[in-house]
Amino acid sequence: MMPGVKPTNGLRAVAATRYVTPFREGGSLPGLVEADDLGMYVLKFRGAGQGVKALVAEIVVGELARALGFRVPEIVLVDLDPELARSEPDQEVQELLRASGGVNLGLDYLPGSFDYNPAVRPPSPETAARLLWLDALTLNVDRSWRNPNTLLWHRELWLIDHGASLYFHHSWRPDRFPAPTYRFDAADHLMLPFAGPLADVDAELSALVTPERVRGILALVPDEWLARDESFDTPDRVRAAYEQFFATRLARPRAWVDALEETRAARV
Repeated sequence: MMPGVKPTNGLRAVAATRYVTPFREGGSLPGLVEADDLGMYVLKFRGAGQGVKALVAEIVVGELARALGFRVPEIVLVDLDPELARSEPDQEVQELLRASGGVNLGLDYLPGSFDYNPAVRPPSPETAARLLWLDALTLNVDRSWRNPNTLLWHRELWLIDHGASLYFHHSWRPDRFPAPTYRFDAADHLMLPFAGPLADVDAELSALVTPERVRGILALVPDEWLARDESFDTPDRVRAAYEQFFATRLARPRAWVDALEETRAARV
């Protein structure tokens, strides 16, 4: 283990030592930081407008994608000292740094990567269908032609930016959980024109999203983030609510998969 790197509940924990530059393409103004393990990370701030729930979604959906065979940059927990704001000339960035003291989220920086364009390098029909299925399962509304949230790095497809997934958790209620009917509009999805039939993909991937796997991924989320939830009084109850979402979403019949296949078939 390198100096400064601390083990956690499954995700590595590092400390930010230098703020390098903002990425102004993102609505939450993520930034590039250097950490005490000498690595470079794209930092997602807890003090950004979407709050810690966006960071929760980054872990849950990012690690689920990894478990299903997709390439996702390593996710780490990044301790941020607000004192780093002292050397930052941009006032907007200063305020964000000061508002984000404590544990934030980082993704391993992929130098030289660029936005993936399926029109230039078409995915296989199976890969496209798998990604379409994952985003429909997790209600990721932010993987479109305008904002692909996929990168090409060393000629391989990588998935990034899952903070807009699981949108229900911004206003969920313990007494109402209609997971099977949550709306997912695939009309503008990046992979829709390239996706093959979903039946086999659904059978394969749904079998991999087991309760044990979901529980293990949820254990990676820091308790302090879950303790901020307004609807549930303990981190364990928040985790149980996410578990319920996935169990209900995957229960048969999966009407959302049928709707997704109809949209895909109509597009083809």
